[in-house]
Amino acid sequence: MRPFIHVNCAMSADGKIAGVDRKQISISSEEDKARVKNLRKKYDAILVGVGTIISDNPHLTVKGLDYDSNPVRIVLDPDGRTPDDALVLDDQAPTIMVTTKNCTKEWDCEETIRSDDKINLTKIMEELAEEMGIENILIEGGGETIASFFKEKLVDKYTVFVGGLIIGGRTAPTPADGEGWVAEKGIKLSLEDSEVLGNGVLLTFEPSYD
Repeated sequence: MRPFIHVNCAMSADGKIAGVDRKQISISSEEDKARVKNLRKKYDAILVGVGTIISDNPHLTVKGLDYDSNPVRIVLDPDGRTPDDALVLDDQAPTIMVTTKNCTKEWDCEETIRSDDKINLTKIMEELAEEMGIENILIEGGGETIASFFKEKLVDKYTVFVGGLIIGGRTAPTPADGEGWVAEKGIKLSLEDSEVLGNGVLLTFEPSYD
């Protein structure tokens, strides 16, 4: 048993999620930002990788919700790079840090899960479901984190907002970033829905791992 995994992100019309400096760029329309706010309320947890924490320092909370009502924040950080003053560690919502057994860093958070020498995503997802009651997770980035979930065939739903701008840059990150291929012949996606939201379009896909 594992949680339902929904990857949600925004990319430019040329397939970039940030600039070459990996800093966040406003891609979503106001309509898409409202959608994401409502989407977060529907999930037990929001997950990002440490690269997103370092680059953007997000809160990962829903404005207007209290500590108990906000989704749990989950950060994948194998080497302990999340700084002690990161906003994701504030008291606005519970936080779970996921690292490796070789990382000795301690954070002031609700839970620290220490995985194997390398974070075992399948095992961690099962632990979150079976021991912590987390039934569904919204993954918001970054590209390497998203790619790792696709590689492990853990993504159940993929939504991407394609915004009306060009970012450019050979090394600018993409939604499925990092070294190597996600799969030998790619992962097939079935287009379930499309919706115009301001100056962009929201695409909803269901992955197929056959």
